[in-house]
Amino acid sequence: MQKLEIVYKNIDELLPYINNARTHDEMQINQIASSIKEFGFNSPIAIDNDNMILCGHGRLLGAKKLGLKEVPTVCLSHLTPQEKKAYILADNKIALNSGWDFDLLKLEFEDLKSVDFDLSLTGFSDNEINDLFNDIDQKEVKDDDFDVASQTSDVNIKSALGDIWVCGKHRVMCGDSTSFDDVEKLMGGIKQIY
Repeated sequence: MQKLEIVYKNIDELLPYINNARTHDEMQINQIASSIKEFGFNSPIAIDNDNMILCGHGRLLGAKKLGLKEVPTVCLSHLTPQEKKAYILADNKIALNSGWDFDLLKLEFEDLKSVDFDLSLTGFSDNEINDLFNDIDQKEVKDDDFDVASQTSDVNIKSALGDIWVCGKHRVMCGDSTSFDDVEKLMGGIKQIY
């Protein structure tokens, strides 16, 4: 395994990868800049021998927003041209493939809230944080008055593909939940229920 060395470079020397498929809107650039300001520039920008950015385009934009003149870089000179392309994609996509342990995430936010830490620096929106603390099992659930026992009889009930059954306030369909048409038919044009 190659040992990597962090080298500080002038931001004007760094060249964005022309085919960088990852986008950064103004809100995310502000988040990155705020993170750098609060925590430091802790993830170096990955470059090749020609100072072309492989990973860290957003960090460079955040650094420019802060008026930084130089940033930490690490040169990945061992990669072939094809490996560079693949690594650029992998670095951005693999992180998106992970999930969250919401119980542990909630504990971390509770700890940060207890010391009045600015939670916006975590990159989570206010809505995401609020949703985390509004557990579904803490919400009051209102039961309907539908009694299954009173609705059944000795009749042999059969259902065919596409049949929709109304059970109190609920709709049940014999269909495919991965089929857009089936779901649309079941929902009857209603997009969202609160």
